This record gives sequence, C-alpha cells and structure tokens, in this order.
Amino acid sequence: MIRQDEIPRPVPTPGEVLIRVAATSFNPSDIGIRRGLLKEILPMDLPYALGIDVAGTLVDGGDRVVGRVDTGGTAAEYVVAAADSLVAAPSTVPLAHAAALPIAGLTAWQAVFEHAELKPGRRVLINGAGGGVGGFAVQLAKYAGAYVAATASPRSAEVIRGLGADRIVDYTTEPLPDDVDVIINLVPDARLPSRGAIVSATGPVHFVARNDTAQLAALVELVDAGVVRIDIGAERPLSELADVHRDAEAGRTRGKVLLVP
Repeated sequence: MIRQDEIPRPVPTPGEVLIRVAATSFNPSDIGIRRGLLKEILPMDLPYALGIDVAGTLVDGGDRVVGRVDTGGTAAEYVVAAADSLVAAPSTVPLAHAAALPIAGLTAWQAVFEHAELKPGRRVLINGAGGGVGGFAVQLAKYAGAYVAATASPRSAEVIRGLGADRIVDYTTEPLPDDVDVIINLVPDARLPSRGAIVSATGPVHFVARNDTAQLAALVELVDAGVVRIDIGAERPLSELADVHRDAEAGRTRGKVLLVP
C-alpha cells in the first residue's frame, strides 16, 4: 500500500548532502520494490519511502543536481544523498525533467554501449521503445551510428520516430524483424527469436544497470548539446504516486512519468 506521510526532514551525515527535490520519476522497478520482489537485492525496513531518481537543488549552496539514490526516499520534498553520487543537472531543460535521466538513461547507455556494443553499420531492434528506457536507447543507438528498428504501439509510433528510429514495428500487428544484429529487449515476457544476440534489461536473464556518475555526466552533456531529448510522458503531483503505479500496471503510461512534490 502506498500512502503519503509527514516525516521529519532528513539530516545529512558526513559525506552526504541535503537536496530539495524538484522531481523524482517512476520506474517499472518501483512496482517490484512495492511488492517486495526485490528484497534480496534491496533490503528495506517498512515503512519505506519510494523513489530512486532525483533532480533538485542542494540546500547548502543551491547547486542544481541530478542523481540516483539507491537507498530510496526521493519521492519526498527533501532527501539526503551521498555527495559523490550526484552530478550537475542539465542547464537546457527544466530541472524537474532531469529526474528522468538516472535509472532509464543509465540502463539505456549500458545496454547500447557496453552490452550491445553498437557502432556504425550495426543493426539493432529496440523492443519496447515506447517506455522510458526505450526512448533513450533509440537516441543513443542512433548516436552510436546504428540502424535502429523499434517496436512501438500506434500511440507511441510518432514520438519514437521523432527520436530517430529508422523503422517502426507495430508489435500489435507485426512480427519482430529478424534482419538485425542484436535485440535490446525492454519488454517483460517477450517472445524473442531463438537466434541472434539479445541484450535484455528485463525477464529471467537480464543485466542490472549500475550507478555510474561518469556515464550520467556524459548523458547530461548530450542533453545540453541537443543530441538526447528527454521524453516526458506525464508530470504529476507526488500525491498521485499510487495512481501512477495503478496506471503503469494497467499499461496506461508512456515515456517517463515525473512526480513533483
């Protein structure tokens, strides 16, 4: 059960900073955390404050920052974080929009560059391009010089085409193409071809994206350079967090959903 509570403002310990939160963002893994499915990976005591992505300003100094707080608690007005887990936020987009970057952006970065090893001339299918990770993966794959096919529903097709996909595959009516070098799979329980290289961020065999501030800083640079666009599907008040979870479980969300205190 998700509920909204009033709790004392957190106090940073040595090496930590206090952030006034501009926004956090919803990630599908939040549902797993809420259901207790990730307790072996992410031990927690109840009650537990949700939220891992954060964009905000440092209470001491006012710097605009973005980062991933793996201990959670960013779905709040204030959160503490290790100072070395944060990077400067992009200067060309609203601060709240930067909260879409850490988990989704790092997952896409590591899928594209580390696991798929995309480069000019490679052909990739991004399965699930309409989600938060998928939008970044399409753009980073194009930045790497790859030919990008992307699955998307009719409601997401134009957005994904606008992010740079060379081919849109309507998964509701078309089979997955087999003329690609690698598939980046972002869809749970997807029926994938039995041959060819597959990089999966979900399902029984998948990689788990790590926190990497150097990569996050590189993403911020690409945003400020206009190479990567942050696709915001919705911006909602933090009080609607439970509704966001319900909408996500029913398949009614697209792109990144921001939660604003």
